[in-house]
Amino acid sequence: MADKEIALMAHLMRRAGFGATFGELEARAANGYEATVDELLDPEGQPELERDLMMRYQPQWVSQAGLEGQQEEWTYRMINTKRPLEEKIALFWHQIFVTGHAKCEYPKQQTIEFDMFRRDGLGKFDNLLQGLAKDPAMVFYLDNCMSHKDAINENWGRELLELFSMGVGMDGQINYTEDDVKECARAFTGWTVTNSIPRYPYGKYEAKFIYDSGDHDFGEKTFLGETGNWNGEDIINIVAKQPGTARFISRHLYNFFVADEPQVPAWQDTAPGDPEMIKSLEDEYFRTGYDIRSMLRVLFNSDAFKNARFTKVKSPTETVVGTMRLVGDFSIPKPGMNAMALNIRYMGQDLMNPPTVEGWHTGREWIDSGTLVERINFTADAVGNTGHPGIQAIIRRLGSQGPTITPEQLVDGCLDMLGAYELADVTRNEMLSLARSEGEIRTGTKEFEDRVGQMLQSIVATTEYLFA
Repeated sequence: MADKEIALMAHLMRRAGFGATFGELEARAANGYEATVDELLDPEGQPELERDLMMRYQPQWVSQAGLEGQQEEWTYRMINTKRPLEEKIALFWHQIFVTGHAKCEYPKQQTIEFDMFRRDGLGKFDNLLQGLAKDPAMVFYLDNCMSHKDAINENWGRELLELFSMGVGMDGQINYTEDDVKECARAFTGWTVTNSIPRYPYGKYEAKFIYDSGDHDFGEKTFLGETGNWNGEDIINIVAKQPGTARFISRHLYNFFVADEPQVPAWQDTAPGDPEMIKSLEDEYFRTGYDIRSMLRVLFNSDAFKNARFTKVKSPTETVVGTMRLVGDFSIPKPGMNAMALNIRYMGQDLMNPPTVEGWHTGREWIDSGTLVERINFTADAVGNTGHPGIQAIIRRLGSQGPTITPEQLVDGCLDMLGAYELADVTRNEMLSLARSEGEIRTGTKEFEDRVGQMLQSIVATTEYLFA
């Protein structure tokens, strides 16, 4: 069995990234847990992917004009990044600050939005909201370009409060009223985007945010109990200092990084599962001026996080990306990337194209009879391919124990190599029976490689492997 340091590091890398090979876990454990947390929270200290080289392999990524190509590129980034938390935080904000390809003026605008999440997603929450309010993809998606001083559109104002910052309520109380939604929408009138420039002859230009003062409502507004001639920046400043906002962001961080919570619509009347941890995050939110990086440092170093192994159902993205990082496939762009990336969609998470502005329901709702089959088939096919470099590394590691190994060494070794997984006794006994069923386990043979692949396939098909 993996020692406690390796098991804890595997847990951290699954949650703050997309998993890691056993060799990486050993190296990080030797460096220390807190040092690894600090490194993850400082993605700028690690090299970026060389996008110009990526474009040479996949020229369809250059225009970013279609959904599938953008999904390929993002999946490739998540598999190969040296900045795992940077991509993980982009995924986190994408599941909250939802825009979708189905209502997108120009698909590349979403990629530009995700670059903002990478750049600002660990910074101050109010700054991130300011950027979001001026993001052309969001302005178009939630119709603020159609909101005028004499005919307001409430879509952006409503979702800013309901889904992006405060939530409808907490502790059985409401956080805002319908009048607050209207006043919020008034404050954002005139926040729009430039007209789209045709794609020919030089290719389509990105839309840009503009403020049209002639279309802004300069009247007095009363919002969340404060009265003034508020504009959009003022609204966000008022929102950011609300206790409801601290609670809402803290619960989202907990739900995404620690343990599955009830779905967001239930939060008004459902207390957090770990109120002490949520209170610690709320306190850090206000102590640091709304700094997400500081909140995550508190979270990752907390006992609540460290003791929360296997309390979250892996999302489809985590399942596919984590599997590819483990087996070492698609370390360079190559044919088959589209089919690989589409598995995320088949498992129920169509990246960049969520079903509604609410995003995806998470936790156990990721799993149904259809998506379960997709998960098992995908992961079993990947880990059962003994030609993958990551699987070859596992085979060499297990084979280094001697000319023969015991069934216990095979089962526990495979569990360790997959990321220090644990099985219920009844399931582990089934794995041991499988390991014993074909006689002596002799290393250094083709039969040994096949038996390792078979054991890995059997483990990834268990209920336990659904959890991170």
